[in-house]
Amino acid sequence: MFKWLRDYLYFLYRCVALSFSGQGVFYAWMTFLTALSLIGLNAYCKQLVDGLYLTGMNDHVSWGMYIANFTYLVGMAAAAVMLVIPVYIYKNDRLRDVVIFGELFAIAAIIMCLLFVIVDLGRPDRFWHLIPGIGKFNWPYSMLSWDVVVLNIYLLLNMHVAGYLLYMRYLGRKPNKFLYMPFVSVSIVWAISIHTVTAFLFAGLSGKAFWNSAILGPRFIASAFASGPAFIVLTLQVIDHFTAYKIKKTTLLALRRIIQVAMIISVFLMGNELFTEFYADSLHIASIQYLFFGLHGHNMLVPWIWTAVVFNIISLFILVLPMSRSLKYLNVACILCVVGIWIEKGIGLLIPGFIPTPLGEIVEYFPTVNEILICLGIWAFGFLIYTILLRVSIPILVGSLHIPLKYAQREFRKGV
Repeated sequence: MFKWLRDYLYFLYRCVALSFSGQGVFYAWMTFLTALSLIGLNAYCKQLVDGLYLTGMNDHVSWGMYIANFTYLVGMAAAAVMLVIPVYIYKNDRLRDVVIFGELFAIAAIIMCLLFVIVDLGRPDRFWHLIPGIGKFNWPYSMLSWDVVVLNIYLLLNMHVAGYLLYMRYLGRKPNKFLYMPFVSVSIVWAISIHTVTAFLFAGLSGKAFWNSAILGPRFIASAFASGPAFIVLTLQVIDHFTAYKIKKTTLLALRRIIQVAMIISVFLMGNELFTEFYADSLHIASIQYLFFGLHGHNMLVPWIWTAVVFNIISLFILVLPMSRSLKYLNVACILCVVGIWIEKGIGLLIPGFIPTPLGEIVEYFPTVNEILICLGIWAFGFLIYTILLRVSIPILVGSLHIPLKYAQREFRKGV
């Protein structure tokens, strides 16, 4: 037992040492991300001292950029399952190693989600109220309490699966399926649940007609399964260019098919939503009219949502054509997909739910500079975590970081 613990602690020590070493490009990237993270931390300290009045949120629009980014990132984290299913269910060996990168990104994304929840609370000491059985939320009827549960469990599932597989690769052993496959199976269901519960957070608010849609959950899932793999396609090419781990084009094209199908479903569901709202022409059309065409001279979100619509349609157009087999066009489609869905699921979904107010007032939301800096800081911190995880995992996957020879010989003699 003591020897196993010593070997594991030595493995962690080597990982920590490796995460702080690299070439000039690595140091420049890490310095940039650290600087942005510190700027965001400074902005959050101001908010912590002075309160949420430093943000653009108010009594009428109580959710802003923080919850918008939270909603988007939950979907990005859930999208890791689109790598897990082909590998572990359909035995697609082309994605076997890159599934680790998807799980590592899910870890970084969930951490960012939790940080966005904390900064939105205004005071971090209130976070304990979200913990079921300890806090004061009405468990199990509170959707927010369910969201905290599924997010943290999904984080632990990905940490266990990715960590165990990497450690076995480091030791040069074959992983024991009984120690990770049950967790993989649970993570597949859990990935869908985390975004479904997030959709229920919106759809369950009966006073907000804009969100009261039965297809909101499927829309969340479809858009997540498009933008998540699209982001992974872009990061895989960065990994291929700057590291010793080489990504095959067939791997990227396999992910292209996933993005293609998910994007078709996402745009189709969006079309269904628009038809239902505008064709019925009921009193509840005010929010979506504000979003797409403006309302009584207020049209702040109109250019944003039409940009998202154009980006999504162009991305879908490229993906369904043979041209997307070229990485140049595939990258364009992925960038448009990531940005378009961020706008649509972020401010395009969140803000119109509060406009107009139940009394018919139109109070528009404008994020402040301090709010934007906090968001940038959290995104930078998430990329910092993801970079460190990649910096440690890639040497293990390519075989340059492995158990020292003397320990390997000892393990071999023990096996004999």
